[in-house]
Amino acid sequence: MNNPMKIFIAILLVFTCFTNSSKAQNGYTHEIGVFFGPVAFQSDYGERGDFDTNSGNVGIGGGFVHYLNFPYAFDSYFNDHFKIRTEISYHVTTLNNYGPTSESPRLGGRQLREMEGKAKVFEIGPSLEYHFNSIRDFEAGQSKFSPFVSLGVHYVNFAPEATSTLGPLNNPVTTFSTFLDRIDTSPGSTISVVGDIGFRYKINRSNDLILSSKWHYYLDNYVDGLSPDNPNNRANDWIWWVNIGYVYYLDFF
Repeated sequence: MNNPMKIFIAILLVFTCFTNSSKAQNGYTHEIGVFFGPVAFQSDYGERGDFDTNSGNVGIGGGFVHYLNFPYAFDSYFNDHFKIRTEISYHVTTLNNYGPTSESPRLGGRQLREMEGKAKVFEIGPSLEYHFNSIRDFEAGQSKFSPFVSLGVHYVNFAPEATSTLGPLNNPVTTFSTFLDRIDTSPGSTISVVGDIGFRYKINRSNDLILSSKWHYYLDNYVDGLSPDNPNNRANDWIWWVNIGYVYYLDFF
């Protein structure tokens, strides 16, 4: 995970060093920022639709972001409403089994209660971001708010964990029946489809705040290390992530 982080930071430094010549030559501008917030991990821990599962399996994450703008390159609707966003992020969620079955006094209930997992996920990738209002007008301060939506694809590296106070997992004494031979904590990689909706608030000419709600759908069901053999396992792992962010404009055309 360290190598992608170093690459991303190096890219940001290159953008910073060459920003003045870039804007003079082609009208492109750059922004960098940070974001963080709670992550609701919809995994195979707990029961589908259970309130305690949805509210209990919440982690935290954050990351860095770069925006490439081109509203001043030439005058077009696309240039004045779209940005290319590239982000690098990391989030961690501790996962537990909630719901009526885990509350049972029988062995199966105890097996669920004594089991705990952890999803550790690194992501990097681009998105195309659409702003409903004019980017040029927003940058000029004609409006304080700029709502947006985006769609992108990320490369994902994950390293799940799963333990039980009853002992090693994947045996009938410690492990709930539908989890047997369905636990894999090997590190792996996959792709996520990312959707985002939110808005920017302009503080001043060089600084924005961002509030957004992101949905990441993973093309793998072992991001949490678990893929139970039961009817509730209908979809791959996914997250809902609320972000608060700050963006700084590196240059203006």
